[in-house]
Amino acid sequence: MAEDSSQPQQQGNGKSHFLEFRSIPYGTKRDGELVLNRHSSILTNGYEFPGAQAMLYAAGIKSQEDMRKKPHVGVASVWWEGNPCKYVLDLGKTVKEGLEKIGMIGWQFNTIGVYAARPLLLVLREFSLQSRDIIADSIETTTCAQHHDANISIPGCDKNMPGCIMAMARHNRPSIMIYGGSIKGGYSERLRQPVNISSCFEAHGALMYGKVSEADLDDVVRHACPGPGGCGGMYTANTMATAIEAMGLTLPGSSTTPAESPAKMRECLRVSEAIRICLERDIKPRDLITRESFENAMVVTIIMGGSTNAVLHFLAISHTTDLDLTIDDFQRVSDKIPYLADLKPSGKYMVADLAEIGGMPSVLKFLIHASLVNGDIPTVTGKTLRENCEPAPSLDPGQDIIRPLSNPIKSSGHIRILKGNLAPGGAVAKITGKEGKVFVGKARVYDGEPALISSLEKGEIKPGENTVLCVRYEGPKGGPGMPEQLKTSAVLMGAGLRNVALITDGRYSGVITLKVGHIVPEAQVGGPIAILKDGDIVAINAETNQISMNVSDGEIASRLKSWKAPRLKVTRGTLAKYAHLVGDASHGAVLDMF
Repeated sequence: MAEDSSQPQQQGNGKSHFLEFRSIPYGTKRDGELVLNRHSSILTNGYEFPGAQAMLYAAGIKSQEDMRKKPHVGVASVWWEGNPCKYVLDLGKTVKEGLEKIGMIGWQFNTIGVYAARPLLLVLREFSLQSRDIIADSIETTTCAQHHDANISIPGCDKNMPGCIMAMARHNRPSIMIYGGSIKGGYSERLRQPVNISSCFEAHGALMYGKVSEADLDDVVRHACPGPGGCGGMYTANTMATAIEAMGLTLPGSSTTPAESPAKMRECLRVSEAIRICLERDIKPRDLITRESFENAMVVTIIMGGSTNAVLHFLAISHTTDLDLTIDDFQRVSDKIPYLADLKPSGKYMVADLAEIGGMPSVLKFLIHASLVNGDIPTVTGKTLRENCEPAPSLDPGQDIIRPLSNPIKSSGHIRILKGNLAPGGAVAKITGKEGKVFVGKARVYDGEPALISSLEKGEIKPGENTVLCVRYEGPKGGPGMPEQLKTSAVLMGAGLRNVALITDGRYSGVITLKVGHIVPEAQVGGPIAILKDGDIVAINAETNQISMNVSDGEIASRLKSWKAPRLKVTRGTLAKYAHLVGDASHGAVLDMF
């Protein structure tokens, strides 16, 4: 009979929020060897679960010795075929091969994914953020239900990564993330310029306003994504990957190794040695996900000019580990950390270019030496972050992808947390320096992005007086799923509309025009954004971190008194469950705040 340990999984505050599982105590030895299959041995040793053993033989276990001794490692590919990240299934096969070579059993499984550009269709975009929590739920479920001893997760797109890390924090078995890698940049021969996924939306906006032809747009679409990989700029996928590497949850260089490179396949083979170290030393996700590693993640997000979605996702991960990260922490870090990386969407380079100058290990080495990143945190390799990065080449002073501290793109961070009578619970803006820091204009209000897109397609928004476009009922509940206004953002850029700002209780992407998202409380629950009217004056100030409307407190109260919440857009199925459970954006839009 397997030895029984029923210790609960402890949280930072000493309370357990998760189901307790039987396992063999760490440090137990069998035949003089350290037991690594502490969870799977509950099924594979003794005669308590003969049916499970029979099924494992059918699944591929070759001998009784393998059954009794070898640790079981789940290999979770966030896989679905119709997107450029589909190669992660093959990466998983390589990981499994590496595990078997060093005497472990790899069990491949997959979870769902939603490619972020697909949900930008106005009828599908509600599913994107929701997929993060389904990914977390499914990896947690499979890892725990199958008694896996460890987990290696392979995400490729943006919501995938926080979903994987949330799952790791829940099951808290030794775990490593492998980022699937980013895509190469494309090139339009017709336009004679580099193109990427955002170019498609920008070209669409330019087409609406007669600035390019249909043939131009067709050529951009054909060449924007030349192969496999996550979107190649510092969009959400690469933002999360680089920050997670700074937390010590990946092998060195995982976040900037391109998808098609031989180095990515070598990483998949090498990860087996690292997961063995994690098992031998009992290095678990909650040992690595700490206040110190979150600080690294926030610093790297600012340095790299990362996506505002990082705020949402790191708040969600911190909730899982009870570490109480807040939106104010992001403002604190942004106030003191400069923005250095000249990467798209606001800059010149792709992440694949960063790999040519040493990748993330060289960047982290630079930041550790500059005392901006904590190099003493532990990592999945069993070494500190500093030790992981020390062999990397130092950044060449002649390269211009990562600016020197003496010549930053912006002396403070690009992420700003705004508050005011339009967003008493907070909002998130991305200010790279190209949009301006202050904007005042008349509100033009749209109940949902489709209404705004229709207005843009009709050419109703023209250069003239300053206009603040408000897109509401797009929050976590109202969307539902906090849809990303990427199409609107790109159309505004493509159309060259510079005298507009965008505010929303949903999310957004892109730069150039000033944008504020994640407004809390959202319109669906009666936030002040719900009673904003056409013609109200809205002031956005990224220097004082304020967003307000020129409406008195009394008038706001009067309008809210007469406001009635609209019926939720969906009342059955997965989105209905999401809308009823989800919390607000300032707490990560999580589903288990109860």
